[in-house]
Amino acid sequence: MVDTKEKIMRIALRMFARDGYEAASVSDIAGELGMTKGALYKHYKNKRDIFDSIVERIYRVDVERAKKYEVPEDTFEKSPSSYRDTAVDKIKVFLEAQFRFWTEDEFACDFRKMLTVEQYRNPQIMELYQKCLGSGPVSYMEDLFREMMEQDIGEESDPKQLALELYAPFYLLVSISDAAFDEKEAVKLLTTHIERFFEKNVSKEKMPKAHVEGKGSE
Repeated sequence: MVDTKEKIMRIALRMFARDGYEAASVSDIAGELGMTKGALYKHYKNKRDIFDSIVERIYRVDVERAKKYEVPEDTFEKSPSSYRDTAVDKIKVFLEAQFRFWTEDEFACDFRKMLTVEQYRNPQIMELYQKCLGSGPVSYMEDLFREMMEQDIGEESDPKQLALELYAPFYLLVSISDAAFDEKEAVKLLTTHIERFFEKNVSKEKMPKAHVEGKGSE
C-alpha cells in the first residue's frame, strides 16, 4: 500500500508532467489529493521539497540499475577503473534496460515529460534535463568508448562522435514511443540498432573474454 508521502510525490510528478512544474501549485497538488495544504506540509516543506524528492528517487534508481547491470555508477573522474573493466555485453543490456525505464516505468515517464515541458522555462531544469537525458548519458558513453580504444577494443574513432551515433536513435525511439508506438517493436528496433552499432565499432577479435561475456559470467 502506498503511503501518504509517496502518494503526494507521485501525484505531484504527474501534475508537473502534465502542466509543468511552475504551473502546479501546492494548493493544486493538495486539491488533487483531496487534502488540505496543512496536511500536505506535514510531509513536505514546500513544492521544491517535493521536486527534490523526485530527483533523489531518479538518481537512486539510476545507481541501483547501474549496480544491477555491472556498469559504472559514478563519473569517470571518480571511478576510472570501473570504466576500464566494463564488459561490452553489460553495456548492451544496460542500454536496453535504460530504454525500458524511460519508456515503460510510469514514474520515469512522468519525470522525463516534466523535464521536457519545463526545460525551456527553468534553467535549473534545463541543466537537469541535460544531465539525465542529454549531454550526461553521451559523456558517460564517450568515457566508456575512450577506454575501449585505450585497450585497443574499440575501432579507432572519435569517442564523442560514437556516443552521439549510439544515442541518437535511442532518444528518437523514446520520443516515438510517446505517440502510442508499439513498445515491443520499439525495444526490438533499439536492440537491433545496439547490436549493429557494436558489431561495427567494437572488435571481437581484440576483445578479452571478460568483455565478450561480461564480468562474473559463468
